Amino acid sequence: MDLTTQSSAAPTASVSSPAQPSGVDPSASAAVAPASAVARSSAGDPASATAAVAPLRLALVVGSNREGRFAPVVADWFLERAGAREDFTVDVVDLAEADLPTALSGRPGAAVRAELAKVSPRLAAADAFVVLTPEYNHSFPAALKSLIDWHYTEWRAKPIGFLSYGGISGGLRAVEQLRQVFAEMHAVTVRDTVSFQNAGRHFDSEGRHRDPAAPEAAVKTMLDQLAWWGTALRDARSRRPYGG
Repeated sequence: MDLTTQSSAAPTASVSSPAQPSGVDPSASAAVAPASAVARSSAGDPASATAAVAPLRLALVVGSNREGRFAPVVADWFLERAGAREDFTVDVVDLAEADLPTALSGRPGAAVRAELAKVSPRLAAADAFVVLTPEYNHSFPAALKSLIDWHYTEWRAKPIGFLSYGGISGGLRAVEQLRQVFAEMHAVTVRDTVSFQNAGRHFDSEGRHRDPAAPEAAVKTMLDQLAWWGTALRDARSRRPYGG
């Protein structure tokens, strides 16, 4: 089977807080969507209550900017399935479309601020994330680490799911490292992932998975977990700002 679900729990976040580059516009990360009111039927029908909740704003972070990357194939496959759900609206943050430097600065210049403006408000607006990552040399891409490090409050008290691909491991070694990084950002990583081993062999020339039953079941499980955590944390943030 080419697809696995990841079962390891997310590590505990450190008490210490990393310094956020002061050059990042704080207004870009301040907006938090208020929790939507949940309509309750006279019978207390849970299905009716769920239907009344506003869709979660889900950001798909495409973490590869490598020339000739396979990421768009996996991203399109995921977007078709996530887009069919009524509990999410999806925004794509593609790192091939932003050029963030690896050298962090408390006072970034105009060029860097322009690149941050492409991504920071969209991360701040998201209620939940799916991070799409390949595995390079047992880890995740430098461009993805740079995106994470340029931001802080944008990730806090929000859930993150992982969509990975690679060789025999399907990118799971990259995912396990990302769990540790996001724990330090006070994010909540969900248990189950969607992982493609030797991914190029399992998609046809039109981007269709050749044996879709297992991956479609896995992506449903991950999105169900993101929906639960995303709704719970959105409601919690609206009631009481997260203090860290």
